[in-house]
Amino acid sequence: MFSNVNLSIYELFCNGMLGLFFLFITCCVYVYLTSSRVPIVYVSDEERHFYDPRTKKRCLFPSINDQWSDERDVHLSVIIPAFNEEHRLPPMLDECLVMLHNRLGLHFRYEVIVVSDGSNDHTVDISRIYAQKYGSRRFRIMELVANRGKGGAVRLGIQSARGAVLLLADADGATRFEDLLILERHLKSLIGVDYRLHPDIVARKVAIVCGSRAHLEKRAKATRSYFRTLLMYGFHCMVWLFAVRGIRDTQCGFKLLTRAAARICFASLHVEGWAFDVEMLYIAQKLKIPVSEVAVNWTEIKGSKIIPVFSWIQMGKDVFMIWFKYRIGAWTLYGERD
Repeated sequence: MFSNVNLSIYELFCNGMLGLFFLFITCCVYVYLTSSRVPIVYVSDEERHFYDPRTKKRCLFPSINDQWSDERDVHLSVIIPAFNEEHRLPPMLDECLVMLHNRLGLHFRYEVIVVSDGSNDHTVDISRIYAQKYGSRRFRIMELVANRGKGGAVRLGIQSARGAVLLLADADGATRFEDLLILERHLKSLIGVDYRLHPDIVARKVAIVCGSRAHLEKRAKATRSYFRTLLMYGFHCMVWLFAVRGIRDTQCGFKLLTRAAARICFASLHVEGWAFDVEMLYIAQKLKIPVSEVAVNWTEIKGSKIIPVFSWIQMGKDVFMIWFKYRIGAWTLYGERD
């Protein structure tokens, strides 16, 4: 009797495992068939243009796919995604533009692109004040019709940049903008060329430098609740397990990319939410793009758009799907396309 019971349990176990296996295969097939191998990005006519307050006209944004030209393009593009940032954006822009404007000269030209991610406050109105002051050659506003998420906003800003080098910077100003100098030094050590002196050469090279808050982890841990600390470590574990290794802080919003690296990574990028940084670095590591991480100064600014539990769960899900979809071939890397 006992042997029959053991046999029944064994059969149930085998049937259960077989059922799970077929369910997994079915899920893989479904995800593969319903996913686009390359990202499909819909851009409205309004989002393709920027408003020049001095000429009162709408002008077409350029494309990062264009070859860099010394006659029309700039050394550095600063991409700032902003969703309802009417209060935190002005101090950040003041610090950013004062520093960049002080560097103007024979070997430096810049542009700042604020991407309003469907904002419904005065983010656009405030940005237009800066556009009026600095002119459309140095300050442009991209107004997204609807909220796409941080990754979606950054992608459209990247695709419209004229820089040989591109800087991603958060609208909250949590990172001191003068730390750009640190990122620039590390970029030069990666590629061996100063982009301010040889922008045409640097624009064709591939490299990424990530600002990092990892050195501030102990201080941040002391001010967080145990639950938020647990969520943070859980997310870091998922990133290490499924996506990116060797980068301790993938989520710092202060990153410097060469034009070619930005074009390649964002041509394959699917994630439009908070975890877009993880996919960008995943793509870079898979395609052997040099990536460096360097400590930057960072201060937490009130008004974060991250919802403590929901956002972490969504980011964790996105990290798993990055691994899963690339692994089964539902998503394809830029350098691996037929």
